[in-house]
Amino acid sequence: MSLELKGVSKIVEGQTHIAPTDLTLANGTMNVLLGPTLSGKTSLMRLMAGLDAPSTGKIFWEGNDVTGMRVQDRKVAMVYQQFINYPSMTVYQNIASPMKLMGVDRAEIDRRVRESAELMKLTPFLQRKPLELSGGQQQRCALARALVKNAGLVLLDEPLANLDYKLREELRVEIPKIFEASGSIFVYATTEPEEALLLGGHTATLWEGRVTQFGPTPEVYRQPLDATTARVFSDPPMNFLQISKTGDRLMFGEGQSAPATGKLKDLPDGRCMAGFRPNHLEILQHEPEALRFRTQLQVSELTGSETFVHLDHHGERWVGLVSGVHDLPLGEPLDVWLSPRHVYVFGENGELVAPAAYALAA
Repeated sequence: MSLELKGVSKIVEGQTHIAPTDLTLANGTMNVLLGPTLSGKTSLMRLMAGLDAPSTGKIFWEGNDVTGMRVQDRKVAMVYQQFINYPSMTVYQNIASPMKLMGVDRAEIDRRVRESAELMKLTPFLQRKPLELSGGQQQRCALARALVKNAGLVLLDEPLANLDYKLREELRVEIPKIFEASGSIFVYATTEPEEALLLGGHTATLWEGRVTQFGPTPEVYRQPLDATTARVFSDPPMNFLQISKTGDRLMFGEGQSAPATGKLKDLPDGRCMAGFRPNHLEILQHEPEALRFRTQLQVSELTGSETFVHLDHHGERWVGLVSGVHDLPLGEPLDVWLSPRHVYVFGENGELVAPAAYALAA
């Protein structure tokens, strides 16, 4: 069982919502669509489901061309961020509704409803109406209804965004196990890199309607093919700095340099771009070879156990995420440190030249 998109695009009134896309999703896999708002995640899901017809290209399900097939004729389940339930039905009836339409016998319906309700912590509420539930409970009802369909393709469009933190953490762990065991193709859209890493599986990064990379989630995170993917798969986004290569050294513009090792040895002399994630900036020097940068602190945000520092580096905006709670004076100079092993190098065209050393060692 597989879902295959071949050259699929979506153009609306002359605007490209989805650029031509080739993508193959295998059965029993979890696939995350990661990108900012309006990057094309929902548009791509609607094409997969058959809710929208592609402007170009073909969609194949189990080797069969289903490009023009109605969504009603496909084994698809979809759950949106904004929960959708039947207000006149009880929770039990809501969960059971797709199985009744499919002609499943009563005993099997009851078994599946109670099993999914237990998983979603809805058992005490089976005889209530959706409007008697909290927002989180209503979303769990919608998730349970998708679960019992035994659909071959399950599409979840930011389904946990409206749930409380504790429940989100629990379901992030449980949902992949549930659908993977069912053999379904599972597609999960999110704006959060952390959520993609927690879910695992495979990740497709999207930017302005274009899939920039698709592969095993840890691989996409550690070895992004270009600066756009690196920016998408980092929260806050990756920081960048123009640098140059001269001989066997990388020059960082403030009298800072680092050895050009590995693939960087073969890089021709000239300009390139360094990229580094916010959590790799430090406000103390922890190793002798760390690079020091003089910045100005613009904003400081405390999260409880960490501090976000928004920095100005000669007109470039950087964000650092440092451990601990720090009371730092705003508008004052602040030295920050960066280990060379945490530096990605991109060409002037944005393509990855060399991943960070730490990523290769992971």
